[in-house]
Amino acid sequence: MKKYMALLGWILISMQVLATPPKEKWTSLFNGKDLTGWRMAHGKATYQVQDGMIVGTCVKDSPNSFLATQVEYGDFILEVQVKIDAGINSGIQFRSLQKSEDGRVFGYQMEVDHRPERGWSGGIYDEARRGWLYPVELNPAAKQAYKWGDWNTYRIECIGSVIRTWVNNVPVAHLIDQASLKGLIGLQVHSVYRPEDEGKKTYWKNIRIQTENLQPRPITNITVVNLVPNTLSDLEKQQGFRLLWDGATTKGWRGAFKEKFPEKGWEIKEGVLSVQPSGGGESTNGGDIITEEKFGAFELTFDFKFAQGANSGVKYFVDEKFLSTGSAIGLEYQILDDARHPDAKEGVVGNRTLGSLYDLIPSLKISDIPREWNEGRIRVYPDNRIEHWLNGRKIVEYQRGTPIFYALVARSKYNVWEGFGMVPQGHILLQDHGDAVSFRSIKIRELK
Repeated sequence: MKKYMALLGWILISMQVLATPPKEKWTSLFNGKDLTGWRMAHGKATYQVQDGMIVGTCVKDSPNSFLATQVEYGDFILEVQVKIDAGINSGIQFRSLQKSEDGRVFGYQMEVDHRPERGWSGGIYDEARRGWLYPVELNPAAKQAYKWGDWNTYRIECIGSVIRTWVNNVPVAHLIDQASLKGLIGLQVHSVYRPEDEGKKTYWKNIRIQTENLQPRPITNITVVNLVPNTLSDLEKQQGFRLLWDGATTKGWRGAFKEKFPEKGWEIKEGVLSVQPSGGGESTNGGDIITEEKFGAFELTFDFKFAQGANSGVKYFVDEKFLSTGSAIGLEYQILDDARHPDAKEGVVGNRTLGSLYDLIPSLKISDIPREWNEGRIRVYPDNRIEHWLNGRKIVEYQRGTPIFYALVARSKYNVWEGFGMVPQGHILLQDHGDAVSFRSIKIRELK
């Protein structure tokens, strides 16, 4: 009996040891005395060690400057404390690279924002490459995490394609991307051009990193931006998302006013669903395609790109009882090359431009978009509040069924269809407007 109890005790102790997470192993990247392990990567800003801090000082008319690690890192957890003088900008580069021709640093950056009213600190920017990947507007609860005039603890987790950030233990961003899986870590001093900003400083201290036995912090209630085409992360699945287009077949889709998928006008190739160009006519080639399912309250995300001068759209609450000589009728997230297509100047106050609720509400204009592939997002809440998003920024917000909504419809091209936009459920539609437009990563979850 004693031997049995001893064996049982040993088993229990062993199980406890095995269940205990490995102890975190931190390595300091800054010794507090000098810049050993670091190198100047680009720009003319100065970096010095003072009182256990790295201090970066702005130099007028210098390009963005970076003090970079001599070692490149792939999977890691990084923590660093940072603060900046008022009126200037900064960031922490990671998995970043340098251009061979001029040494320009490019890649992921965790933002240190210089304007508290914007609250962009902790967002993920793709320096000198794609621009904003995860604006903090996607996570408004994190906008107040940064403490002005004080030290802030920044945390970056890069594990495989999953990139996540925290500011002062508040989760900010959750990005999935594979543009670069390894690279340098860099401390940015942003360019300044006003004389009053020369000499302003950014401060860093307590820079440490883990590269082994990485234990990611749990996060569930956060918007995921997944830039890996036609994939669902575990967290997206937990949140109820599913692929609305499987990335390979026509399953779940058919032509508008048709029983089957169009035999021409659409192409599926290498995970991309594309409208074939046919002279710019509305539904004159393959025609629109719609989901076989109907949806009420939902969140829809989709990646899209378009050729120069292209016109298309993503429609929702589409009802085939509304007959039309052209495209099927529904509320429309406009896709348009504003700079080259004449429709951008039609309508009223820009309500036919990119991201607008077509012919009803103009979108807010964002300076750094569009890019090659853009992420659209449509949220329809159970109370009929609706939002359009473009590359992580909310650009349209309205509520259907309100007096304002009805007034907008009455003054639009849709006033001939009684009950337009008000069906409880409808199809989702991808428009054939005769121009080359492509879609991928079409996902949906139903909202309750």
